[in-house]
Amino acid sequence: MFRKSVQSKPTTYVRAVMEVNPSNIAPNGFLFAGSVVTLADTLCGNGCISNLPEGASGFTTIELKSNHLGTARDGTIECIANSVHMGRTTQVWDAVVTHKQSGKTIALFRCTQMILYP
Repeated sequence: MFRKSVQSKPTTYVRAVMEVNPSNIAPNGFLFAGSVVTLADTLCGNGCISNLPEGASGFTTIELKSNHLGTARDGTIECIANSVHMGRTTQVWDAVVTHKQSGKTIALFRCTQMILYP
């Protein structure tokens, strides 16, 4: 179960980086798409946790979509997730994953979370 942290204002974006290394390279020699989705989904989920409405006990993802536009073989990828909608019953978050060294977009991601109440 996730609990809302005490904060003075809502978190509207979350950022993280991930090194591309042999553990997240697919057999074809490129970045495994699942690692990109996992990074983006984790950030969107953390954003949601940070913005749970009063009385909420947690959330569950009810929809996610990713468009993979590029890939990487090395370096670092960066993900920035932004809130699009922070309602009482749902939240929507968008994330953009880029290759830091080239600046190219690797993926676009959107997810919708349903807010859970006891």
